[in-house]
Amino acid sequence: MARHLFGAEQRRQRQLNGDMSLDALADVVNYSKTQLHGVETAERIPFPPLPGKLDAAFGTDGLFDGLWRVIEREQYPDRYRRFMELAAQATDICEYAGHMVPGLLQTEAYARALLRIGAPEASADDVDEWVATRMSRQDRLSSDVAPYLWTILDEAVLRRPVGGRAVMYEQFAKLQPLVDTARSKIQVLPFTHGEHALLGGSLTLLTLPNRSSVAYLEGIGEGQLIETPAAVRRRHRSYDLLRAYALSPRESAALIERAMEDFNPCEALPT
Repeated sequence: MARHLFGAEQRRQRQLNGDMSLDALADVVNYSKTQLHGVETAERIPFPPLPGKLDAAFGTDGLFDGLWRVIEREQYPDRYRRFMELAAQATDICEYAGHMVPGLLQTEAYARALLRIGAPEASADDVDEWVATRMSRQDRLSSDVAPYLWTILDEAVLRRPVGGRAVMYEQFAKLQPLVDTARSKIQVLPFTHGEHALLGGSLTLLTLPNRSSVAYLEGIGEGQLIETPAAVRRRHRSYDLLRAYALSPRESAALIERAMEDFNPCEALPT
């Protein structure tokens, strides 16, 4: 697979450059040693901007970028590939999640539970690969080109148990520090709001470096990439309405805290 070739090539280039350590490479490309090690062992997907940074560091003239393109073709179906390409470039990401925590914010255990139930016929190796792909996408959130991330969670996301109490508790613990930071906001749309334009699906809005926008609507097993400016503006208006009706980040943090207490695995232990 291409990602194994990518990892092997990264290791080879380090060796060709004076046996450069992972620590030294981490300083050059501004990724953690753990992330780079995961790439070399093919446990993590090398999402942009890492390929370009490796080409710049090693002077490999697009070699790593080319390997990334092959990885993309292997990992994603055509209808989803362009969205992933654009998401990797986005400066701003706005998401509405109607049923589950978005992939960029999922824990490994939460993602594994969803992927297992979504593809019950899949092998353990397949599930492991899908989980690794999803976790690798999150690397960009801790990079020097992290996008601005604004997420609206339907209250149903907090109430539906995925993977059991311990999985939910861990997932909420991951959300808490991201509710109101300089680069991320999380709001909860309460049940009391009732019906709205995005009920029954999920929406992702991407703002690209040239300030253009695209929208991605996702339902059960299918997605639609929208690039027509007028249609994208309509989705932005729908999103802005939800943002206005959602709880503030402070109120959302309190609701997430209460949900976390409800799923505390220690509370389920017999006395």
